[in-house]
Amino acid sequence: MLNSEAKLNPKVFDLDVEQVPIRKGFGEGLLAAGEIDERVVGLCADLTESTQMHLFKNRFPNRFVEIGVAEQNLATVASGMAAMGKIPFITSYATFSPGRNWEQIRTTICFNDRPVKIAGSHAGISVGPDGGTHQAVEDIALTRVIPNMVVISPCDAIEAKKATLAMAKTKEPTYIRLAREKTPVITTEATPFEIGKAQIFYNCDGKPEVGIIATGALVHKALVAARQLENEGVKVKVLNLATIKPIDTETIISIARESGAIVSVEEHQVNGGMGSAVAEVLVKNCPVPQEFIGVQDKFGQSGLPAELLKHYGMEVEDIVKAVKEVIRRK
Repeated sequence: MLNSEAKLNPKVFDLDVEQVPIRKGFGEGLLAAGEIDERVVGLCADLTESTQMHLFKNRFPNRFVEIGVAEQNLATVASGMAAMGKIPFITSYATFSPGRNWEQIRTTICFNDRPVKIAGSHAGISVGPDGGTHQAVEDIALTRVIPNMVVISPCDAIEAKKATLAMAKTKEPTYIRLAREKTPVITTEATPFEIGKAQIFYNCDGKPEVGIIATGALVHKALVAARQLENEGVKVKVLNLATIKPIDTETIISIARESGAIVSVEEHQVNGGMGSAVAEVLVKNCPVPQEFIGVQDKFGQSGLPAELLKHYGMEVEDIVKAVKEVIRRK
Protein backbone atom coordinates (compact mmCIF):
# COMPACT_ATOMS: atom_id res chain seq x y z
CA MET A 1 0.00 0.00 0.00
CA LEU A 2 1.12 3.58 -0.56
CA ASN A 3 2.81 5.11 2.46
CA SER A 4 0.33 7.61 3.87
CA GLU A 5 3.12 9.64 5.47
CA ALA A 6 4.56 10.38 2.01
CA LYS A 7 1.28 12.05 0.97
CA LEU A 8 1.44 10.63 -2.55
CA ASN A 9 -0.96 11.13 -5.44
CA PRO A 10 -4.00 8.89 -4.71
CA LYS A 11 -4.41 8.32 -8.47
CA VAL A 12 -0.90 6.93 -8.89
CA PHE A 13 -2.20 3.50 -9.97
CA ASP A 14 -5.07 4.77 -12.11
CA LEU A 15 -4.95 4.50 -15.88
CA ASP A 16 -5.77 8.20 -16.18
CA VAL A 17 -3.06 9.38 -13.78
CA GLU A 18 -1.69 12.74 -14.92
CA GLN A 19 1.60 12.51 -16.81
CA VAL A 20 4.05 15.41 -17.01
CA PRO A 21 7.69 15.54 -18.20
CA ILE A 22 10.08 15.68 -15.25
CA ARG A 23 12.04 18.42 -17.06
CA LYS A 24 8.96 20.67 -16.90
CA GLY A 25 9.18 20.64 -13.11
CA PHE A 26 12.78 21.81 -13.38
CA GLY A 27 11.78 24.72 -15.63
CA GLU A 28 9.03 25.79 -13.23
CA GLY A 29 11.37 25.43 -10.27
CA LEU A 30 14.08 27.53 -11.91
CA LEU A 31 11.57 30.27 -12.70
CA ALA A 32 10.39 30.26 -9.08
CA ALA A 33 13.98 30.28 -7.79
CA GLY A 34 14.74 33.26 -10.00
CA GLU A 35 11.79 35.15 -8.58
CA ILE A 36 13.01 34.48 -5.05
CA ASP A 37 16.72 35.28 -5.53
CA GLU A 38 18.08 37.73 -8.11
CA ARG A 39 21.47 36.02 -7.95
CA VAL A 40 20.03 33.07 -9.88
CA VAL A 41 21.13 33.14 -13.52
CA GLY A 42 20.57 30.75 -16.41
CA LEU A 43 22.95 29.55 -19.11
CA CYS A 44 22.06 27.16 -21.90
CA ALA A 45 23.70 25.33 -24.80
CA ASP A 46 21.10 26.23 -27.45
CA LEU A 47 18.37 24.00 -25.99
CA THR A 48 16.22 26.36 -23.94
CA GLU A 49 12.83 24.87 -24.87
CA SER A 50 14.01 21.25 -24.71
CA THR A 51 15.41 21.78 -21.21
CA GLN A 52 12.53 24.08 -20.19
CA MET A 53 14.91 26.95 -19.44
CA HIS A 54 12.87 29.14 -21.81
CA LEU A 55 10.52 29.86 -18.89
CA PHE A 56 13.39 31.56 -17.04
CA LYS A 57 14.77 33.18 -20.21
CA ASN A 58 11.45 34.79 -21.07
CA ARG A 59 10.93 36.14 -17.55
CA PHE A 60 14.53 37.23 -16.88
CA PRO A 61 16.23 37.95 -20.24
CA ASN A 62 18.93 40.05 -18.56
CA ARG A 63 19.88 37.12 -16.32
CA PHE A 64 20.11 34.60 -19.14
CA VAL A 65 23.11 33.77 -21.38
CA GLU A 66 22.86 31.70 -24.54
CA ILE A 67 26.25 30.00 -24.78
CA GLY A 68 25.43 28.07 -27.95
CA VAL A 69 26.66 24.59 -28.81
CA ALA A 70 29.77 24.93 -26.66
CA GLU A 71 29.27 22.83 -23.54
CA GLN A 72 32.81 23.27 -22.25
CA ASN A 73 32.30 27.03 -22.26
CA LEU A 74 28.92 26.50 -20.61
CA ALA A 75 30.65 25.03 -17.56
CA THR A 76 33.59 27.42 -17.37
CA VAL A 77 31.55 30.59 -17.80
CA ALA A 78 29.17 29.40 -15.10
CA SER A 79 32.09 28.70 -12.77
CA GLY A 80 33.33 32.27 -13.25
CA MET A 81 29.89 33.69 -12.58
CA ALA A 82 29.62 31.59 -9.40
CA ALA A 83 32.99 32.95 -8.26
CA MET A 84 31.50 36.45 -8.58
CA GLY A 85 28.53 35.60 -6.34
CA LYS A 86 25.92 34.38 -8.82
CA ILE A 87 23.97 31.12 -8.60
CA PRO A 88 24.28 29.74 -12.14
CA PHE A 89 22.05 27.01 -13.54
CA ILE A 90 23.33 25.41 -16.74
CA THR A 91 21.33 23.15 -19.04
CA SER A 92 21.84 20.85 -21.98
CA TYR A 93 21.15 17.23 -22.85
CA ALA A 94 22.78 15.02 -20.23
CA THR A 95 24.87 13.24 -22.83
CA PHE A 96 26.57 16.59 -23.55
CA SER A 97 26.52 18.08 -20.04
CA PRO A 98 27.93 16.40 -17.97
CA GLY A 99 29.02 14.10 -20.82
CA ARG A 100 30.98 16.30 -23.22
CA ASN A 101 32.16 18.83 -20.64
CA TRP A 102 32.99 16.47 -17.78
CA GLU A 103 36.56 17.71 -17.36
CA GLN A 104 35.46 21.34 -17.15
CA ILE A 105 32.81 20.41 -14.59
CA ARG A 106 35.40 18.49 -12.60
CA THR A 107 38.14 21.13 -12.68
CA THR A 108 36.53 24.54 -12.96
CA ILE A 109 33.39 23.81 -10.93
CA CYS A 110 33.95 20.99 -8.45
CA PHE A 111 37.68 21.35 -7.82
CA ASN A 112 37.01 25.00 -6.98
CA ASP A 113 33.79 24.06 -5.13
CA ARG A 114 31.66 26.56 -7.04
CA PRO A 115 27.87 26.39 -6.51
CA VAL A 116 26.99 25.76 -10.17
CA LYS A 117 23.78 23.80 -10.71
CA ILE A 118 23.90 21.41 -13.67
CA ALA A 119 20.67 20.16 -15.22
CA GLY A 120 21.12 17.17 -17.52
CA SER A 121 17.97 16.76 -19.57
CA HIS A 122 16.84 13.88 -21.81
CA ALA A 123 18.62 11.36 -19.56
CA GLY A 124 18.15 7.62 -19.99
CA ILE A 125 17.11 5.52 -22.97
CA SER A 126 13.53 6.84 -22.92
CA VAL A 127 14.75 9.68 -25.12
CA GLY A 128 13.77 7.11 -27.75
CA PRO A 129 14.32 7.81 -31.47
CA ASP A 130 17.26 10.16 -30.82
CA GLY A 131 19.33 7.01 -30.41
CA GLY A 132 22.36 5.92 -28.46
CA THR A 133 24.41 9.09 -29.02
CA HIS A 134 21.78 11.14 -27.22
CA GLN A 135 20.76 8.63 -24.53
CA ALA A 136 22.74 9.42 -21.38
CA VAL A 137 22.96 6.25 -19.34
CA GLU A 138 26.32 7.06 -17.74
CA ASP A 139 25.64 10.47 -16.17
CA ILE A 140 25.03 9.30 -12.59
CA ALA A 141 28.38 7.51 -12.63
CA LEU A 142 30.13 10.53 -14.16
CA THR A 143 28.83 12.98 -11.56
CA ARG A 144 28.75 11.01 -8.35
CA VAL A 145 32.44 10.16 -8.63
CA ILE A 146 33.48 13.84 -8.48
CA PRO A 147 34.28 15.25 -5.01
CA ASN A 148 31.97 18.05 -3.78
CA MET A 149 29.21 17.13 -6.25
CA VAL A 150 25.61 16.54 -5.13
CA VAL A 151 23.54 14.26 -7.41
CA ILE A 152 19.72 14.37 -7.56
CA SER A 153 17.35 12.20 -9.62
CA PRO A 154 13.71 13.25 -9.08
CA CYS A 155 10.86 10.82 -9.68
CA ASP A 156 8.36 13.25 -11.19
CA ALA A 157 7.80 16.87 -12.17
CA ILE A 158 6.62 17.97 -8.73
CA GLU A 159 9.70 16.53 -7.05
CA ALA A 160 11.91 18.10 -9.74
CA LYS A 161 10.46 21.52 -8.96
CA LYS A 162 11.08 21.07 -5.24
CA ALA A 163 14.61 19.83 -5.89
CA THR A 164 15.41 22.81 -8.12
CA LEU A 165 14.21 25.25 -5.48
CA ALA A 166 16.29 23.43 -2.85
CA MET A 167 19.40 23.42 -5.10
CA ALA A 168 19.22 27.19 -5.47
CA LYS A 169 19.69 27.56 -1.72
CA THR A 170 22.76 25.34 -1.34
CA LYS A 171 26.43 26.16 -1.72
CA GLU A 172 27.51 22.90 -3.37
CA PRO A 173 27.93 22.00 -7.05
CA THR A 174 24.81 20.00 -7.90
CA TYR A 175 23.68 17.79 -10.75
CA ILE A 176 19.98 17.11 -11.38
CA ARG A 177 18.94 14.36 -13.80
CA LEU A 178 15.84 14.97 -15.92
CA ALA A 179 13.84 12.64 -18.17
CA ARG A 180 12.34 13.83 -21.47
CA GLU A 181 9.14 11.79 -21.72
CA LYS A 182 5.97 12.40 -19.77
CA THR A 183 5.93 10.32 -16.60
CA PRO A 184 3.15 9.69 -14.06
CA VAL A 185 2.81 12.25 -11.29
CA ILE A 186 3.56 10.26 -8.13
CA THR A 187 3.98 12.94 -5.49
CA THR A 188 1.94 15.95 -4.39
CA GLU A 189 2.79 19.41 -3.13
CA ALA A 190 2.50 17.96 0.39
CA THR A 191 5.04 15.16 -0.19
CA PRO A 192 8.18 15.82 1.86
CA PHE A 193 11.42 16.52 0.00
CA GLU A 194 14.87 17.11 1.40
CA ILE A 195 18.22 16.80 -0.34
CA GLY A 196 19.98 13.74 1.05
CA LYS A 197 16.83 12.12 2.42
CA ALA A 198 15.12 9.07 0.87
CA GLN A 199 11.40 8.39 1.26
CA ILE A 200 9.45 5.15 1.71
CA PHE A 201 6.72 5.30 -0.94
CA TYR A 202 5.23 1.81 -0.57
CA ASN A 203 4.71 -0.20 2.61
CA CYS A 204 3.49 -3.69 3.33
CA ASP A 205 1.77 -5.31 6.29
CA GLY A 206 4.38 -6.99 8.41
CA LYS A 207 7.97 -7.78 7.54
CA PRO A 208 8.99 -7.13 3.92
CA GLU A 209 10.76 -9.87 1.98
CA VAL A 210 12.54 -7.42 -0.36
CA GLY A 211 13.31 -3.73 -0.42
CA ILE A 212 13.01 -2.10 -3.84
CA ILE A 213 15.17 1.01 -4.13
CA ALA A 214 14.25 3.09 -7.18
CA THR A 215 15.17 6.47 -8.60
CA GLY A 216 13.99 8.83 -11.31
CA ALA A 217 11.43 7.99 -13.96
CA LEU A 218 11.31 4.28 -13.04
CA VAL A 219 9.95 4.87 -9.52
CA HIS A 220 6.41 4.56 -10.87
CA LYS A 221 7.18 1.17 -12.43
CA ALA A 222 8.64 0.06 -9.10
CA LEU A 223 5.40 1.02 -7.37
CA VAL A 224 3.29 -0.85 -9.93
CA ALA A 225 5.54 -3.89 -9.49
CA ALA A 226 5.16 -3.68 -5.72
CA ARG A 227 1.38 -3.72 -5.95
CA GLN A 228 1.48 -6.68 -8.34
CA LEU A 229 3.79 -8.57 -5.99
CA GLU A 230 1.52 -7.78 -3.04
CA ASN A 231 -1.39 -9.28 -4.97
CA GLU A 232 0.74 -12.40 -5.42
CA GLY A 233 1.49 -12.58 -1.70
CA VAL A 234 5.04 -11.15 -1.85
CA LYS A 235 5.71 -8.40 0.66
CA VAL A 236 7.95 -5.53 -0.43
CA LYS A 237 8.78 -1.94 0.44
CA VAL A 238 9.67 0.71 -2.15
CA LEU A 239 12.19 3.45 -1.37
CA ASN A 240 12.39 6.54 -3.55
CA LEU A 241 16.08 7.47 -3.63
CA ALA A 242 15.87 10.98 -5.07
CA THR A 243 19.31 11.99 -3.83
CA ILE A 244 22.06 9.64 -4.95
CA LYS A 245 24.84 11.72 -3.40
CA PRO A 246 24.95 12.35 -0.51
CA ILE A 247 23.24 9.01 -0.14
CA ASP A 248 20.82 8.29 2.70
CA THR A 249 22.91 5.58 4.32
CA GLU A 250 20.71 5.25 7.40
CA THR A 251 17.49 4.57 5.49
CA ILE A 252 19.15 2.13 3.07
CA ILE A 253 20.65 0.14 5.94
CA SER A 254 17.30 0.11 7.69
CA ILE A 255 15.36 -1.29 4.73
CA ALA A 256 18.13 -3.83 4.02
CA ARG A 257 18.12 -5.11 7.61
CA GLU A 258 14.34 -5.30 7.66
CA SER A 259 13.96 -7.13 4.35
CA GLY A 260 17.23 -9.03 3.95
CA ALA A 261 17.37 -8.42 0.18
CA ILE A 262 17.44 -5.43 -2.20
CA VAL A 263 16.48 -4.75 -5.82
CA SER A 264 17.77 -1.46 -7.28
CA VAL A 265 15.87 0.11 -10.18
CA GLU A 266 17.26 2.84 -12.43
CA GLU A 267 17.24 3.96 -16.07
CA HIS A 268 21.05 4.03 -16.17
CA GLN A 269 23.99 1.70 -16.54
CA VAL A 270 24.07 -0.71 -13.61
CA ASN A 271 27.85 -0.18 -13.53
CA GLY A 272 28.59 2.89 -11.45
CA GLY A 273 24.97 4.00 -11.12
CA MET A 274 22.54 4.30 -8.24
CA GLY A 275 22.54 0.55 -7.65
CA SER A 276 26.31 0.60 -7.33
CA ALA A 277 26.05 3.42 -4.80
CA VAL A 278 23.54 1.35 -2.81
CA ALA A 279 25.81 -1.70 -3.02
CA GLU A 280 28.70 0.36 -1.63
CA VAL A 281 26.56 1.19 1.40
CA LEU A 282 25.42 -2.40 1.88
CA VAL A 283 28.79 -4.10 1.55
CA LYS A 284 30.20 -1.97 4.38
CA ASN A 285 27.19 -1.99 6.68
CA CYS A 286 24.67 -4.72 5.90
CA PRO A 287 25.66 -7.21 3.18
CA VAL A 288 22.51 -8.72 1.64
CA PRO A 289 21.69 -10.20 -1.81
CA GLN A 290 20.99 -7.54 -4.43
CA GLU A 291 19.58 -7.59 -7.97
CA PHE A 292 20.15 -4.71 -10.39
CA ILE A 293 17.54 -3.38 -12.82
CA GLY A 294 19.10 -1.05 -15.39
CA VAL A 295 21.13 -1.01 -18.60
CA GLN A 296 23.45 -4.00 -18.59
CA ASP A 297 26.70 -2.60 -20.03
CA LYS A 298 25.24 -1.69 -23.43
CA PHE A 299 24.70 1.45 -25.46
CA GLY A 300 21.22 2.69 -26.27
CA GLN A 301 19.61 2.64 -29.70
CA SER A 302 16.76 4.24 -31.62
CA GLY A 303 13.24 3.12 -30.80
CA LEU A 304 10.06 4.10 -29.05
CA PRO A 305 10.58 4.68 -25.30
CA ALA A 306 8.29 1.79 -24.32
CA GLU A 307 10.06 -0.55 -26.76
CA LEU A 308 13.46 0.38 -25.37
CA LEU A 309 12.46 -0.03 -21.74
CA LYS A 310 11.20 -3.51 -22.55
CA HIS A 311 14.24 -4.40 -24.68
CA TYR A 312 16.68 -3.37 -21.95
CA GLY A 313 14.78 -5.11 -19.16
CA MET A 314 13.40 -2.16 -17.21
CA GLU A 315 9.67 -2.90 -17.30
CA VAL A 316 7.35 -3.89 -14.45
CA GLU A 317 7.68 -7.59 -15.26
CA ASP A 318 11.48 -7.31 -15.06
CA ILE A 319 11.28 -5.78 -11.59
CA VAL A 320 8.87 -8.52 -10.47
CA LYS A 321 11.23 -11.18 -11.81
CA ALA A 322 14.23 -9.61 -10.05
CA VAL A 323 12.35 -9.55 -6.73
CA LYS A 324 11.54 -13.24 -7.00
CA GLU A 325 15.12 -14.03 -7.97
CA VAL A 326 16.64 -12.15 -5.03
CA ILE A 327 14.23 -13.93 -2.65
CA ARG A 328 15.50 -17.23 -4.01
CA ARG A 329 19.05 -16.15 -3.18
CA LYS A 330 18.34 -15.18 0.44
